[in-house]
Amino acid sequence: MVPVKSFMVPVEKFIIVDRDTNVRQAAEIMSDSGVGSVFVAKDNEIIGILTDTDLVRRLVAVGLEPSHTTVEQIMSAPILKIDEDKTLLDANDLMAREHVRHLGVSREGNLVGMISVRDLVVFLTNLPRK
Repeated sequence: MVPVKSFMVPVEKFIIVDRDTNVRQAAEIMSDSGVGSVFVAKDNEIIGILTDTDLVRRLVAVGLEPSHTTVEQIMSAPILKIDEDKTLLDANDLMAREHVRHLGVSREGNLVGMISVRDLVVFLTNLPRK
């Protein structure tokens, strides 16, 4: 089976916002970039992830004001990680078990990438058909 590292987005390509960024600005960045998540940093260290699901469940559903809410207030943290040498099936199983759509990818405990449900769908879509 294919290892997670073959389909991950490397950390160098992450879109990162500071923890004090307001949610409206982060949502604009996500929209302009065509992504469903951004990483959240404090002093250049990634401390969480803000996803479109976080926006719905932790902002809209509870009536918070996007311009007065920081990404740190509604982000998902800590980031659930999977080792880069685990398989895409392992990633799928972990996402299903934990009810998440994004996983950090780690090497020796350090965050080196990210894999999402979308990445798994792309992989499955490109498999040869019998």
